[in-house]
Amino acid sequence: MDSDLQRYLDDLVAAAREVLGADLIGAYAAGSVGLGAYQPGRSDVDVALVSAGPLARATGRELVARLRHEALPCPARGLELVVYDRAVAASGTPEPGFEVELNTGAAMPFRCTLDPADRPAADGRFWYGLDRSILHQSGLPLLGPPAGEVFADLTAADLRRLLVEALSWWLALPTPPDDRPAPGTEDAVLGACRSLVRHRDGVWLAKVAAGRRLVDAGDRAEVIHRAIAARHGGPPPTGAQARAFQQRVRDEIAGQPVVSGPGGTATRRRAG
Repeated sequence: MDSDLQRYLDDLVAAAREVLGADLIGAYAAGSVGLGAYQPGRSDVDVALVSAGPLARATGRELVARLRHEALPCPARGLELVVYDRAVAASGTPEPGFEVELNTGAAMPFRCTLDPADRPAADGRFWYGLDRSILHQSGLPLLGPPAGEVFADLTAADLRRLLVEALSWWLALPTPPDDRPAPGTEDAVLGACRSLVRHRDGVWLAKVAAGRRLVDAGDRAEVIHRAIAARHGGPPPTGAQARAFQQRVRDEIAGQPVVSGPGGTATRRRAG
């Protein structure tokens, strides 16, 4: 692990223990760190803390004050931290269920939410169940027992529903109407690749690894190659390319039959 990142995670866990004491059951790196794909200068740092029980509002605020970027500088683009009650982590619920959500960093808008009911529905409620599913498989313990013993996975039905909700949320975002490369579409495409691999193969992979798996399995969509190349400085896909691919992935996960069209694109199969 990057030495600056390791030092930061050590300091984060130490600060969390000073606030929560014996109520801190575990701390886990998720996202790109947990999946072994952390990219300095590009990746966020995703961390989940697990408490013995629900947190008092005052305790949540103190934790935020100690861990926000101004108090503990994050060496990455930003920190995305979520605190869960141990019972919620073990429940396999698809609901957000968090005690504290904190986004903070030099290149990340600050967000602090102490109650899931206060999170705007337009920002998506699917993130948390999917993140806990990734933690169940690949959470990197910074403190406490193995993540698979702490976080329960989603049921197959809940997983499918949240994947479809996530893709629908991405598809609802505005995209440029022309054929020029659109910044950020590489993440949208590769995120869809990760969802499709999880749906087909039952495993969470890092985004680029998921794209490569689909290519190796015979997916001829040029948009995947373009999204992977964009991670290394190439031009990203256009908005139209990204949306068409995301739509295809959403249709497959939702159970709507599709057939491959020219060049690896897909069209809906018409009845009759």
